[in-house]
Amino acid sequence: MKLSRRQALRGAFGLGATAAVATGAARAESTSATESEQPKASAPIGLLYDTTRCIGCKACVTACTSANGLAPDSGASEGLHQMPQDLNSRTKNIIKLYTSPDGSERSFVKRQCMHCAEPACASGCPFHALRKDPVSGVIGWDGELCIGCRYCEVVCPFEIPKFEWDRFNPKVVKCELCRHLLDAGAAEPACTAACPTDAVIFGRREELLHDAKGRIESSPGKYHQNRVYGEKEAGGTQVLYLSHVPFARIGLPVLEDMSLPEYANRYHRIIYQWMALPAAVYAVMAGVIRARWKKHDHEAMEIERAGGPMDQL
Repeated sequence: MKLSRRQALRGAFGLGATAAVATGAARAESTSATESEQPKASAPIGLLYDTTRCIGCKACVTACTSANGLAPDSGASEGLHQMPQDLNSRTKNIIKLYTSPDGSERSFVKRQCMHCAEPACASGCPFHALRKDPVSGVIGWDGELCIGCRYCEVVCPFEIPKFEWDRFNPKVVKCELCRHLLDAGAAEPACTAACPTDAVIFGRREELLHDAKGRIESSPGKYHQNRVYGEKEAGGTQVLYLSHVPFARIGLPVLEDMSLPEYANRYHRIIYQWMALPAAVYAVMAGVIRARWKKHDHEAMEIERAGGPMDQL
């Protein structure tokens, strides 16, 4: 059976109208789904790190490497000893040193996944390979779902997830708060268990926040701006910081209180709302044109039955 140009155009108009309506509906559904994908954890756990207590011993770094079965990063020391320069595919936790240009100000800082209350990495992952535990709030990676797109690296405001570029079957590496140890009955992650000065401690987020604010109240002026980093930044994080130097100087970015997923969803809604109007107008126009095509077909058939020629486009 041959397909006439009239039939082809009629089908295209019908398909276009259907696609326009379907696209608008899908976008709206997608936005709603994204907003509901990340419920708040019911009993979030986390860490509290205090720069004034850290002595830079790096016991937490060694403990983390051992607990997670990671190969020591000894490249900078030519294989002599573990010496990571930053977070990477073999380093989930690191201690770095900040020194002011004139040498008058110094501070150690511990870096690892912040376990955001509303994680951008989990929101950005197209196959949900990164997920937030609904109870503990720990963000874990599932290799069965990961496609290696590395969107998590791009969207994380703290630049935490790292990709194993040198592996045939690469993983996304980040701190998962030793969830395998906690699930097995351990009382705390390896890093906090190894810290000799309690510079980093483990517990329920609300208890850690209460502890941090208590330290601020007992020593006014000791900590930068008398506030806790992570209480509100990016929607709140489960890893909290107290610092005697400005947070930005030790590598903690200045962020708004709104989380990145919430920020993205807000503007997606605006865009999709504006897209809905032209899509609706297009659907109406396509419907009118399709109705006229049907009328034209009917008239053509009547003329043909009367013995006249069939109209051609």
